[in-house]
Amino acid sequence: MKKFLLVILGILCLIVLLAHVGSMIVLAISLAILYLAFKKFIGAEGMGHKVIWAIAALIALGFSLGNVPSLIGLLALAGLIYSWRAWHKESGHATAAEDPFDHFEREWKELH
Repeated sequence: MKKFLLVILGILCLIVLLAHVGSMIVLAISLAILYLAFKKFIGAEGMGHKVIWAIAALIALGFSLGNVPSLIGLLALAGLIYSWRAWHKESGHATAAEDPFDHFEREWKELH
């Protein structure tokens, strides 16, 4: 029953994630433009350049605020990762960290 619920959670998260991929890409681009405009605004010498970069930053901020629903896509990605890890932990596919000295000890026993 638990595996069935994990499958349903994974499918729903995947559908929501695919529905929000476009807005997530636009959000990332608009945040990058906002960061660039802010850096250029801080480094600008003249008042005209500062005004131009401030306007560019406000436009990028508007696009960023318009794509806030893409945060739902990020939550869906987190849910998909959770269901993937829970599935592999339950089924025993999780890779256990190997001790680096295990191989050495086996080789040492074979030599002696």
